[in-house]
Amino acid sequence: MRLLMIGDIVGRPGRRVLQRHLRDIRLAERLDAVIANAENAADGSGITPSIYFDLIAAGVDCVTLGDHIYRRREIYPVLREQPRVVRPANFPDSAPGRPWTVVQTAAGVSIAVISLLGRVFMRPCDCPFTCAERILAEIPAGVKVRVVDFHAEATSDKQLMGRVLDGRVTAVLGTHTHVPTADEQILPGGTAFQCDVGMTGPHDSILGRRIDRVRETTITFVPSEFEVATGDVRVNGAIVTLEPDTGRATAIERFVFREP
Repeated sequence: MRLLMIGDIVGRPGRRVLQRHLRDIRLAERLDAVIANAENAADGSGITPSIYFDLIAAGVDCVTLGDHIYRRREIYPVLREQPRVVRPANFPDSAPGRPWTVVQTAAGVSIAVISLLGRVFMRPCDCPFTCAERILAEIPAGVKVRVVDFHAEATSDKQLMGRVLDGRVTAVLGTHTHVPTADEQILPGGTAFQCDVGMTGPHDSILGRRIDRVRETTITFVPSEFEVATGDVRVNGAIVTLEPDTGRATAIERFVFREP
């Protein structure tokens, strides 16, 4: 079984490349499931109901989010009512959204999807390691395939999460920094790991934003709007090959698709 985790979708360019090409990517890569981080999908910050439904229609099976999850208040009902989107599980219990969910492939394989937020250089939240233990205890034992999106800044935190959960989840895949790392590996217990799977959107940019705007504000301190860039649109992610009966990963590879 093959599963694709798509890195942070940034703005309209990131959404459109998936709407145009994800169906073909699924066929070409023989994918059974697609998970996508979409916390930057609405003009680079947050997500709206229409964007969520567009991504599901494009072929995304589950949407994960991160620190920008609540930038658009209109997304609250979707977070409460829709089963194929999760908030960071280490947010307060009163926060809108599901801390984890289970989606099914066309072949009937159940996949538990968990989102966790890091704490180093991030907004205050509960301990992701303690939260991970609680969530794993809640997931039914029969759900063997378990994927964690660890939305965090520090690579050390991400590496530690991989080691802590090794052998108990199928994959720990990092998002948030928008730059793919070259450390994809299968850990000793059978968990696929990568510090960051990258960004889906315009790569002729600074993390998806216009270079000129970021440069001007950084050098002069004069505020400007960091508009989403448009050039060199790519899909970044990681493809995990796994055994559905055990949930163990057998291979992981970086994935890059450049829009023609």
